[in-house]
Amino acid sequence: MALTEQVRKALQLASKQQPHSFYAYDLDGLDQHLAGLESAPAKLWYAVKANPLSAIIQSLDARGFGFDVASLGELKQVLAQGVDPSRILNTGPVKTPEHLADFIEHGVRIFVLESHQQADDLAKIAREQQIRIQVLLRVQLPWAKDPEEKMNVLGGSNPTPFGLTPEQWMPDTFTLPDEFELLGVHCFQWGNILCADTLVQTWQAAMPKLNALLDAWQIPEPVVDLGGGLGIPYAGQQQELDWQRVCQGLEQLKSEFQLGQCWMELGRYAVGPYGYYASKVADIKDNQGVHFAVIEGGSQHLLRPALTTQAFPVESLQPCDSPLTSYQIHGALCTGLDCLGSLQLPDSLQRGDWLIFSQAGAYGFTESMPYFLCHALPAELTFSQSGINVLRPSAPASHYLA
Repeated sequence: MALTEQVRKALQLASKQQPHSFYAYDLDGLDQHLAGLESAPAKLWYAVKANPLSAIIQSLDARGFGFDVASLGELKQVLAQGVDPSRILNTGPVKTPEHLADFIEHGVRIFVLESHQQADDLAKIAREQQIRIQVLLRVQLPWAKDPEEKMNVLGGSNPTPFGLTPEQWMPDTFTLPDEFELLGVHCFQWGNILCADTLVQTWQAAMPKLNALLDAWQIPEPVVDLGGGLGIPYAGQQQELDWQRVCQGLEQLKSEFQLGQCWMELGRYAVGPYGYYASKVADIKDNQGVHFAVIEGGSQHLLRPALTTQAFPVESLQPCDSPLTSYQIHGALCTGLDCLGSLQLPDSLQRGDWLIFSQAGAYGFTESMPYFLCHALPAELTFSQSGINVLRPSAPASHYLA
């Protein structure tokens, strides 16, 4: 996961232009990756929560992705890039009547239902406006608890607020409003999986109960939305996901269960490897036998390591041949929780050197807590063969304090 020479040169140029920490996105690398995903035997949606930056949305739009949108803010950002509302899927556990009305007003007609209450609210609006709505039923399956399962942001085998059990969606329990066209089901409970066989086995284990629900509703050529969960390697020894095996698993699923379509909502896997977070070293010191590198940014810009205890890969932007040593990397917040990991860096590391965190194209800035302690916001920029484009410059706390 070392920086390519082309990426390093772009980041070196950007670092000379930026006074503070910044995010940078490789649009050429992203587009090449997205082109490779076009072979998927599935309809691909982009989970906008992963990264709602305009240039990222535009890149995915150009490659024909649909957009999985969970808030009015995301909706307006996607529409502002010229995306047709027919290519937007509304997901998320909370959809108030006001939320649903806003989405309907903006032309969205495909919704994932998380509860009977959501169905009632959406049907009322559709009835009043005399429109038809396409829906998927979000299913949460009970799984046997794995005592070795690590924390999973989607719940894994734990009960969550996402969806209902298959029994709660059966026709004898739930009445489908006349205003709805039932497309199929949505089922997604695990995230950031790197083993393609594990993904395929999870889908295969879920399908009998999902298929029983689809049969009960007698849906011709049903849709099964498998969500996302495709992982990217953060640690150096991890292998990349086998995309061809994923595609084989999807083909097998469609054939075996006679599905009309599989849908997937890609976030991290679509954009994660093509983003970088850059921050300067502010201090280097030893304390009780531990080497510390304290950077200007930190968890207020890159929160994931504090949430998951899994570090982003990092390297110094200044190439050198000095031996590597372990540094505990901390940020500018007044808490020991602001730790970005213990990672190998050159022992010649100096104050003022830039550190580059890779795999930061998803769940980076917008997942973090940029207002804590009133530090400057990081800039966001893109780079490609046409040069560097700063989409949002760094801004001081006065920009957002009231």
